[in-house]
Amino acid sequence: MTRRRWIADEVSGSRAALTGAHAQHLAHVLRGRVGQEFDIATGDSVRRGRITSITNDRVEFDLGEVIPTSQAPNLTILLSIFKFDRMEWAIEKCVELGATRIVPVVAQRTESHLAKAAEKRVERWQRIALQASEQSRRASAPEIPHPLSLQSALSEFEGTRIVLAESEEEIMLKDVLQANPSSEITLAFGPEGGWTASELNLFQSSGWIAASLGSAILRAETAVIAAVAITLSELL
Repeated sequence: MTRRRWIADEVSGSRAALTGAHAQHLAHVLRGRVGQEFDIATGDSVRRGRITSITNDRVEFDLGEVIPTSQAPNLTILLSIFKFDRMEWAIEKCVELGATRIVPVVAQRTESHLAKAAEKRVERWQRIALQASEQSRRASAPEIPHPLSLQSALSEFEGTRIVLAESEEEIMLKDVLQANPSSEITLAFGPEGGWTASELNLFQSSGWIAASLGSAILRAETAVIAAVAITLSELL
């Protein structure tokens, strides 16, 4: 039977721990017990862990052998902020698929009340990413920083940088990936309503490549998940 994987909150030598709500889920919801074994991701490796003590807000493990894992491609998602319920669903699925970084961005068409509220949602987004990482047996959770303006975000990334744009009618995402192989890929997605003309000009002047997912008009969260799946199928 495949052991459940946990991403440790604390690691010290051959010991690791889950704390807070993370520990409560194992202790109370899953009824963990001393001696039970799980896979524990420690940041630089995944090791077999055996519970040595368990309380309401802390579960401690002894760490054993290192478990071989595959290296995930380096895929960053530049995600314009849109309706939170749909955005959270997109974050969860992108993490399950294998995105390594998700950067929330305030675009020109991001609704003002969502932009104002986004700072307070980061902790929730990070929690969703952690849970999705454990669900999909990843070795670590992706980074989700505080929201950035598009201007400040554009210059942060290296490798192949692709902006998904409805206005692009000829160049498909798959073609860009095949023509520009790289170990680092960044995909940028606009909010509901898409990128403005001035934003697309900014991408172009900053060296980004515009690409399309085809002629269908997709919801923001659908476009994100489709593009991530296409990209990772090319990278793996």
